[in-house]
Amino acid sequence: MITDTAGVGKLVTGSRYRERGTPVRAASKPKIVSAYRGGAVFRHSGSVHPMPARRRRWGIRIASTLSALVLTASGVGHTVVAQVADGVSRVDAFGGLRDRPDAGSGLNILLIGTDSRDGLSEEERARYHVGGASCRCADAILLLHVSEDRERVSMVSLPRDSFTTLPEHTLPGTTERHEPHDDKLNSALSHGGPQLMVRAVEDLTRVRIDHYLEVSFVSFMRAVDQLGGVEVCTTEPLRDAYAGLDLPAGTSTLDGPGALAYVRARHLDGASDFGRMQRQQRFLAAFVDRAVSGGVLLNPGKVAAMADTLLDSVRADEGLGTEQLLELAGLMRHFTTSSAEFASVPVADREREMPGLGSTVVWNEEEAARLFTALRDDHPLPRPEPGDSSAEQPHATPAGGEHGTTTADQITC
Repeated sequence: MITDTAGVGKLVTGSRYRERGTPVRAASKPKIVSAYRGGAVFRHSGSVHPMPARRRRWGIRIASTLSALVLTASGVGHTVVAQVADGVSRVDAFGGLRDRPDAGSGLNILLIGTDSRDGLSEEERARYHVGGASCRCADAILLLHVSEDRERVSMVSLPRDSFTTLPEHTLPGTTERHEPHDDKLNSALSHGGPQLMVRAVEDLTRVRIDHYLEVSFVSFMRAVDQLGGVEVCTTEPLRDAYAGLDLPAGTSTLDGPGALAYVRARHLDGASDFGRMQRQQRFLAAFVDRAVSGGVLLNPGKVAAMADTLLDSVRADEGLGTEQLLELAGLMRHFTTSSAEFASVPVADREREMPGLGSTVVWNEEEAARLFTALRDDHPLPRPEPGDSSAEQPHATPAGGEHGTTTADQITC
């Protein structure tokens, strides 16, 4: 099972789980519900903490899921991978980009989760609580780095509300030019498509992006229903009327709408986007655990069916083809429990009000520079120094909990 000392939740697998301290046997199948139970405020430590062994394993699995490589990690072979690659819509994410960062060692992939509602009926939009118009924005922004020796994976979450200056760009589908202007990072996708998204991330991080992958959360949540639901657990009630989320504390199995509400909820804790990123990380870990424990990744037929679901709304750069997917899938199969690290960008202010933009996230430039220098130089993410006073400041958010040291057996729900 996966637990969380910060209080957002415990993701549970195995033969038993607890609800309000009461043991319940898994033989009695839990009811699948349409919302998630959990929620509390996360605190954010001052520097990036590599994940402990068990958490590193989940970091690897999360990385493979988001990049669609989880579909190939069972070794189903070139044919299935080729079908996956052929089913991906292609975008020109790098054409015309100028003044890019120098290429470093290793491989960098920009992973984007979008709020697209394309393909949803009116009934489905109501069921998923996504009746409003999509802003065509990035709902999740993650930078995945694979080391040159293919022995380590580092994933960094970039807050969607990060304050930045978007460079000059043309609105997609038009000839309308826009001068550089201040905005939130997630708006780059709607203002200039994948090219502007890549350029904005490169400008902020000075890390050169090698590949681009974009996945619809709606498509991903349909896959949840195909799995038969994903089990999660938390210690406190979690309610967000905007996302359609209202459940008491305890253990439950989320269906697609409940899972979507859980990963989209933004009005249930003071951590805002940071708590949301943590929930996304934990849900993805639970999703992959469900796929693994359910034997999906060992069954080529189930893999193909899952691919059909996920590829409904997946876009990638033209260079991320069959051979690249095969290489990355092979790497995922051979990572050890000590080969992954997962963190968020260190920030100085989580709620900086900016004219015309509202609340934005301002990065801690010095700490962020350390983080991305490590990625560029193909080094492990920087560790906190002993006695570092910044560790008590709300800067970085490791995936493993408030101090990056949570293990699966440390707390119960």
